[in-house]
Amino acid sequence: MLNAVRSGANPIMRCLVAACTALLLAACGTDRAAPLDVELPALIPVPLHVQYGEGAYRLAADSRISGVAHTDMHATLEWMIGLINEQAGLSLSLTDGPGALRLELEDSAAFAETLAAIAAIDARGVREAYLLEITDDGIRIAASDEAGLFYGLTTLWQLLTANSNGELPLVTIVDAPEFEWRGVMLDSARHMQSPAFIKRYIDWMALHKLNVFHWHLTDDQAWRLEIRKYPDLTDVGAWRVPAGDAPATDIDEATGEPRKYGGYYSQETVRDIVAHAASRHVTIVPEIDVPGHATAAIAAYPELGVPGHGVDRVSASWGIFENVFNLEEDTFRFLEHVLSEVTELFPGEYIHLGGDEVVTKQWLASGRIAERMQELGVNDVQALQNYYVERLQDYLSTLGRKVIGWDEILESELPPEAAVMSWRGVEGAIAAAAKGHKTVLSPAPTFYLDHVQTNAPGSPPGRGGIVTTEDIYGFDITPDSLTEKRDLLLGLQANVWTEHIRTEDRVVYMSFPRILAIAELGWSAPRNQSWASFAERLERHGGRLDALGIRSRGPAAREPHVPRTARLTGRELKLCSNDIVLALEDDAPLEGHRESFLVDIMNPCWILEDVDLSVAESVAASVGQLPFNFEIGDMIDDVVVESPESGDGELRVRLGSCDGPVVALLPLVPAFGNHGVTKLPAARLELPEGASDSHDLCFSFTRHGVEPMWVVNWVEVFGGVSGDSR
Repeated sequence: MLNAVRSGANPIMRCLVAACTALLLAACGTDRAAPLDVELPALIPVPLHVQYGEGAYRLAADSRISGVAHTDMHATLEWMIGLINEQAGLSLSLTDGPGALRLELEDSAAFAETLAAIAAIDARGVREAYLLEITDDGIRIAASDEAGLFYGLTTLWQLLTANSNGELPLVTIVDAPEFEWRGVMLDSARHMQSPAFIKRYIDWMALHKLNVFHWHLTDDQAWRLEIRKYPDLTDVGAWRVPAGDAPATDIDEATGEPRKYGGYYSQETVRDIVAHAASRHVTIVPEIDVPGHATAAIAAYPELGVPGHGVDRVSASWGIFENVFNLEEDTFRFLEHVLSEVTELFPGEYIHLGGDEVVTKQWLASGRIAERMQELGVNDVQALQNYYVERLQDYLSTLGRKVIGWDEILESELPPEAAVMSWRGVEGAIAAAAKGHKTVLSPAPTFYLDHVQTNAPGSPPGRGGIVTTEDIYGFDITPDSLTEKRDLLLGLQANVWTEHIRTEDRVVYMSFPRILAIAELGWSAPRNQSWASFAERLERHGGRLDALGIRSRGPAAREPHVPRTARLTGRELKLCSNDIVLALEDDAPLEGHRESFLVDIMNPCWILEDVDLSVAESVAASVGQLPFNFEIGDMIDDVVVESPESGDGELRVRLGSCDGPVVALLPLVPAFGNHGVTKLPAARLELPEGASDSHDLCFSFTRHGVEPMWVVNWVEVFGGVSGDSR
């Protein structure tokens, strides 16, 4: 019998209250429980229903956990117990006999009736749901599946680590997920993470009830997955020379050529990671990009590309490439063989085929492609992408799998079982649902964790445009246009693209605490979601994250403006434009700390606002130079390049605006040949007569071409500045 009334209630009263609760829920329909109005412990994500009793229960340090003999969770439970013991100072252990903590697997129908006596669980059922009861008699976690038991244990972990002496409130928690897809994508193609890190990352996801790990394994910059039938995919396609002058001078003694960077995951390693994820109730969805983002594969097997467009190496540039797979039958056989091995490694329901950002330029220019189009009955080159998706979906269907792809695949006549991941806002999800397809929300820029969390000095590189935890938490994941198609919305996902996230520490920094907002949006009932509550719980949750090794957390909300100083970094300066804004990392030194710079690559130009010219006399700056390794197509002609006034280039300072008079030139000669940052000699400000009040100063570079791209590390005006840089 449920402990619906807390300590001291008799069985008759419990039954009466349960019956009244069930009647009340029936009268109200099957909506979720009312918003929580109780003081919550620091639980993330917030549970569906929390009901406190009077008093507390103290869990003895050497308590036993029972009820695991009928599950396959032994190894997972050992891990969870170890985590709890380490962080809560306990010595819990498993037992086949009675224990203070009982785990109970129940029949689904019976468990649904059990939960209905306490909280409204709607027609989506009780998959992954759990009941956690703490009474005078001990702790009970019940569920209808092992995932539910696991999630109940993760909640207990949070409760126990909120109080190190083992004292727990008397409480009933009924909890179930709002969405079945609660995901994070990690891009291992641009920069590879170690298998040990991947496992830790999956652990961190699972502890916060995230359950889909979308693994981006192939792209223009690398092919990371071993395919035994095609060894050159990793022997060649997994390695590249990083862009920039510094890596070009790092010669590998064994080859006499610049040292290559990369690696790949063997099938044995992948099986181990997949099994580890399954033990944490996380499904891995692999992504194999077609028909674009194919440069690494074509570098390994040139015959896969469009005739006349050979690729001799894996690229170290970022952006959208023109390289695409051709239409030969051998190429489709290649992809089918690849997918056959992929499905053997990843047992999940979906295989992600990418399908995004396909440039048709090579197809359009190829006579052989035109011949193949005629043979295949494809009349429009724009329809070739559709042909790829449809043909590979047909093949995957024979393997019992379903396609999921980025929202560009909606241009295809998708089979009903195909799903769509909406990244260009929510429009893709709306269109997919309108056509009857299941969909996942993953909208840029809000759910794209390569966007920086702050531009504070010393913060790591990433895509420009600040996205905070609060921005993510406040995103409307169920707009009115999706309400009627709610059953087709599988859930939501954050994406960690790693072009500018080179190290594992930075993956952690860019992920946390932001993926915790994704966890709560995906798991918790909307009526229980509150930014104020989440921010307060997140603050108290920090100790648990520290104990897990998650110490490089970014800010949760937008930071307040800070007072101006005489020296401002390029991350703090205002940009003159906002076309393609990136926070880029220097290519040097090869080892150790590298500076990062905020720049619009289309117009490298910065503004120092409100300079008090009554005391300003001189200006100094520190600058860096970066490779222009960006595939931007015809937009390259629009990059602003200002010709040098003398010599080989200068940092030019203009008064008032970027069209104003030049008041200082700082020659770049001292920075030539230095792969890192260089402090330029100061220059005197040559101000027009009468310029004594506050004005902006505009900083831009003169140069002979886009390469290299000069960037500001910091600028300093001698004599004082005022105002606010943000």
